[in-house]
Amino acid sequence: MSKKNQSGRLTEQHKESKGVVGIFGEEAKHHDLTVSNISHVVIEKLQDEYPQLSFRHRKSVEKKEINDALKKVDDYLGQTLFVENSSIIPDGGIIEVQDDNGNWRVVLVSEAKHQGKDIENIANGHLVGKNDDQDLMAAGNAIERSHKNISEIANFMLAESHFPYVLFLEGSNFLTETISVERPDGRIVTLEYNSGMLNRLDRLTAANYGMPINTNLCKNRFVKHNDKTIMLQAASIYTQGNGEKWNCGDMLSVMLDISKTSLQVLATDLFKQLTKKQ
Repeated sequence: MSKKNQSGRLTEQHKESKGVVGIFGEEAKHHDLTVSNISHVVIEKLQDEYPQLSFRHRKSVEKKEINDALKKVDDYLGQTLFVENSSIIPDGGIIEVQDDNGNWRVVLVSEAKHQGKDIENIANGHLVGKNDDQDLMAAGNAIERSHKNISEIANFMLAESHFPYVLFLEGSNFLTETISVERPDGRIVTLEYNSGMLNRLDRLTAANYGMPINTNLCKNRFVKHNDKTIMLQAASIYTQGNGEKWNCGDMLSVMLDISKTSLQVLATDLFKQLTKKQ
């Protein structure tokens, strides 16, 4: 992805936010607040904009509840459960809206992951590795744990036509452009975005079928192959691309955009409430 296209998307998102960074105050312009904090701001703004609707935020969803949702799709599904109290706990929790039938429907699931401290280490003059003689640290696999939560929420929402799962990535393991960082001694270290040693984006794009990143993929995509129609539930993956920290205003804008897309998809099931006179 080109720097121009990526920065353009983020710029548009920031414009749409109408300066929402002011909500957090100047001291929290960057990723100082957790995605959970921002998620609570999202639900407040949704409640203000859609007073007819009832929203709720919860930190987790039980595995048993996921199995029950699968059984509603097909009795053969959702049969296996070994730990009764196991649950899925996304970083930002889960925002839901109550539909006309009293059922709670998912509007937003959010997570934020940081992996790769190479930029900070280089800028601070810290060498890494077994002998403390390397500029770069080989990327780990911790981020792949995100696939578990994505898959579980996809199971939970198998009967839906939207998948409002957003993953914010930050750190040197998620570069989309080559950058140079200067050490305190003046030496320049180059971080290649397409280095197999550093980049872990390809291990996450399995969760969006290789579709574009920094893009709202909330609406499920239906593709045809031969005589089959296949529904794709794709996570919306966002990364700064140049190793910078996320701006709270941009994160809020993305989360609101995905939440409102969910409400658009669910509109027919929210019709009675949305058309109710105030």
